[in-house]
Amino acid sequence: MSAFRGFTQEDFDVFTIEGLDQRMDAIKSIIRPKLEALGQHFAPLLSVSCENEMFYHVAKHARRTVNPPVDTWVAWAADKRGYKKHPHFQIGLWGTHLFVWYAVIYEAPAKADISHAMKKQLDDILTLVPNHFHWSPDHTQPASTSQQELGKEGVLKLVNRLGDVKKAELLCGITIDSCDPILTDGGALLTRLEETFAVLTKLYNLSNSGTYIASR
Repeated sequence: MSAFRGFTQEDFDVFTIEGLDQRMDAIKSIIRPKLEALGQHFAPLLSVSCENEMFYHVAKHARRTVNPPVDTWVAWAADKRGYKKHPHFQIGLWGTHLFVWYAVIYEAPAKADISHAMKKQLDDILTLVPNHFHWSPDHTQPASTSQQELGKEGVLKLVNRLGDVKKAELLCGITIDSCDPILTDGGALLTRLEETFAVLTKLYNLSNSGTYIASR
């Protein structure tokens, strides 16, 4: 994908546009083509790394009738019909930053199994995931916390919560500030994303071993 030029301030400024229709039009015309390109680019790589065909899904925000979206994304999962019920990957934008996640959100029926698998392999996960990577308990909020700050107890708390609380979620990955110059360098950004997925696909395989894959 040599033509990919990354993201500019114009992409992030979309989230300052007032009105649902106006912001949706800007998302569709400015951001969505880039998310489509990333979806196509990374689907083969993720499929190989996860040993399962991964399909990409660009957020449509179809249920919104009043409030404009505050973020948007492309997701990959081993299901061509949708991603929310499955462990998946995301690349997307808030108005302040780009995010790259391995995500298990509240719709996923295998949350308890994934929580159990992650607890059993927590030391391996903490070694695999670099300390500058972030963790989040809620995909609808922009805030996240570095593994360095959380420590083992903090990560374990998130993992336990995933299995114990009905609406709990778990996300792991990176964020890149909207002002970071790497975002405007398409080649460098793709390299950073590939390096991130090299970690997150291993986390996916570890946390889904004997659960999600076996249940398909």
